[in-house]
Amino acid sequence: MRAFTFAAGLLSLVSTAFGSSDSTSEVAVPATFQPPQVFKNANLVHIISLEKNYAKEQINVLIENIDNEPQDEYYLPFTADQMSRVGGLEVKDRKDDEAGPFVVEAVEIDQESDIQYYRIRLPAPLKAGGQQTLGISYYYLKAYTPLPASIAQDEAQFLVYDFSAYCPSAYTTTKQKTEVKVHSTNVASYTKIPGSGEAAESPQVQGSKLTYGPFDEQPAGAVLPANVRFEFSKPVNHVASLERDVEVSHWGGNAAFEERYTLYHLGAKLSGPFSRLGWAQQQHLGGSPTSALKELRFPLRVGSLSPYYTDTIGNVSTSKFRSSKREVVLETKPRYPVFGGWKYPFTIGWNADAKNFVRATADGSYVLNVPFMEGPKQPEGVEYEQVTLRILLPEGAENVKFYTNIPSSSITEASVGITRTYLDTVGRTSVTIKAQNLVDEFRDREVYVSYDYSTTSALRKPVVIFSSVLLLFVAGWAIGGLDVGFSTVK
Repeated sequence: MRAFTFAAGLLSLVSTAFGSSDSTSEVAVPATFQPPQVFKNANLVHIISLEKNYAKEQINVLIENIDNEPQDEYYLPFTADQMSRVGGLEVKDRKDDEAGPFVVEAVEIDQESDIQYYRIRLPAPLKAGGQQTLGISYYYLKAYTPLPASIAQDEAQFLVYDFSAYCPSAYTTTKQKTEVKVHSTNVASYTKIPGSGEAAESPQVQGSKLTYGPFDEQPAGAVLPANVRFEFSKPVNHVASLERDVEVSHWGGNAAFEERYTLYHLGAKLSGPFSRLGWAQQQHLGGSPTSALKELRFPLRVGSLSPYYTDTIGNVSTSKFRSSKREVVLETKPRYPVFGGWKYPFTIGWNADAKNFVRATADGSYVLNVPFMEGPKQPEGVEYEQVTLRILLPEGAENVKFYTNIPSSSITEASVGITRTYLDTVGRTSVTIKAQNLVDEFRDREVYVSYDYSTTSALRKPVVIFSSVLLLFVAGWAIGGLDVGFSTVK
């Protein structure tokens, strides 16, 4: 109940940010823009995690204001290609857990420029000479290149990740190091560079971890290209599009969920035709691990029921639904194993008791609380290029306000509109939120929606339906009473 109370307070504060018009998180600057050199990075640790089929990067940096005036704008550079694939960017104060995520905005500059920026707004201006520790985290989609690009059906898959041993920065960095954590200890190759201090060569390798540095002072914009090639015996799951609908009914006391996926495997392609016999033998004999996608596991909220699983052909019978008081899981198997370069569109859906998601407030309004996205939970991870969430509220819902804790840097659109469905009269109020470049680590991030729903609105549909049926019977009775026979005139 505390979550709903907290959400109700937030809704009034953020409704202007996510109102009936589209939201934007871009800031326009001149094409010649360069971040002012008012900060320096006193100490920086760059952590790159390649343990899933997307790349996660973290920058823990101690920044210092070297200007004479207080400053509150810190810029983070990306190449144009990285900018199109980066998502889930969040910034926090590593020494103050109470300080929420900082405001992050994309800087809109000349599209032909190879360097783009995100602007981070500090919660309070940093005084001259002051220091603050930032924790910056973000993800890259389509992060890997398979090498070789095509493999045999039972051959191991290797991926390559390109990065900079120097953490890209818009400011001078006094001291830094880069740590790379890969999926397995089978690291086929990696870039070697001259070491410093006691280390004759960099990186230092410990199992599946590579450490570059520490490096001495580097100027703003310094890069040192590097790459690592490692075995990844899992599918590279990429959801190009997820359309998620949540339909709430007060009359039926039901919340209906439906998710439509367009999924691709971005790993190494098959060098020859697929052999179903070879696949069956490989699975029966328990041979080498395969990079093909064989199954998807969807953890659902307790109380979920009536699931269904379909693809473009029709109902898929290879699924298992397990429900208990502790957990609910929908386990699905695609109609065929999905190999690198293959596409698999499918749909799942289920129902749940609306009481698990809707609460009435003291002032008579309602608060709906649902996950922004749920999706499969896979050991290898899942990345989402485009996510569209549409929440259909009861017909006649008014005064709609909403809030989500998905990173604002990933949200591309948020609006309130009208959607017409079966037996509607004026149409149902709908909330639509679109986001890009998210990963499964954002599963269960929340969306809060508050709305007013009067008794008049609740009675509109049954009254209209009853009146229509009554009118139909009256019309039938009236027509039945007409004498349409012919008489003979003598």
